[in-house]
Amino acid sequence: MANYDDLKKKAKDALETIADVSAEAYKIAEEKAKILAKRAKLNAEITREKASIRRLKGEIGSKYYELHADSPEEALKEGCENITEALAQIEAKKRELEELKTGGVATECDCDDDCCEEATEETSEAAPEAPGENSYGENP
Repeated sequence: MANYDDLKKKAKDALETIADVSAEAYKIAEEKAKILAKRAKLNAEITREKASIRRLKGEIGSKYYELHADSPEEALKEGCENITEALAQIEAKKRELEELKTGGVATECDCDDDCCEEATEETSEAAPEAPGENSYGENP
């Protein structure tokens, strides 16, 4: 019976040790989970703030360009020139798209005849916009 009692006591001690270690491991895991959740939250907040800064910088740049495109400060002159050039290229591409939509017939010319009006009437009937596209051939 002594062996049984010793065995029973050793099993009880082992279970208590396991329970203590498990409780301690649970506490450690809980703390680590809290830390990871806090880190994830802070990283998300940082990402949100960075996006906000990028948006605000874009707005500031747009406002600066609108106000000073013709006479920018020397440090920003090249950037303003690049934007002006890019905007001109966009407009040229939009005109090219419009020409493609109208079947390649020019809708504007410098003559005083009625040829432009006739060409516009003919092409507007011949080349309707595709459903779901805006005036630039893009889907909204």
